[in-house]
Amino acid sequence: MLSNYVIQFQNWAQSFASTWGYLGIFVISFVGSATIFLPLPTIFIVFFFAGILNPFLVGFFAGLGSAAGEVTGYVIGKGGRKLAEKENGKWLKKSEKWVERHGIFPVLTLFAATPLPDDVVGILAGLINYDLKKFFLAVLIGKLLLHFIVAYAGFYGISWVLEIFATSA
Repeated sequence: MLSNYVIQFQNWAQSFASTWGYLGIFVISFVGSATIFLPLPTIFIVFFFAGILNPFLVGFFAGLGSAAGEVTGYVIGKGGRKLAEKENGKWLKKSEKWVERHGIFPVLTLFAATPLPDDVVGILAGLINYDLKKFFLAVLIGKLLLHFIVAYAGFYGISWVLEIFATSA
């Protein structure tokens, strides 16, 4: 039963990759990251596409699209700043001072490179007026790292995964 879904997904991925290529990966990754609190299974798409296309370019375009999509959380935080100042002005000032003292760049990179909820830290970065260029760079590094790992796992592991599902059918 599950093997049929995997085979159908693989067929869809091959068709989509041949039609849209790296632009399709960028767009899917962008949309997947731009949807706040609604995770889309873009990791599976990156995994499968890397077995079809160049894994380096798959990882690159997926990472770039995901990083660009994360800016939506930052913008939401930036837009909510006035409300946050009104409701929790002291907390906001303390958070800004803590970030000035300790930095948030490695935290943003870590959250972007893992399944941790990076939407939350993106909103926080916007709320505290963290520099957008630094935010994007930190998220880009994390997303590239994550997607390169997933892409190369897909490149080297897709045949193994498909073989497991083919034998279970």
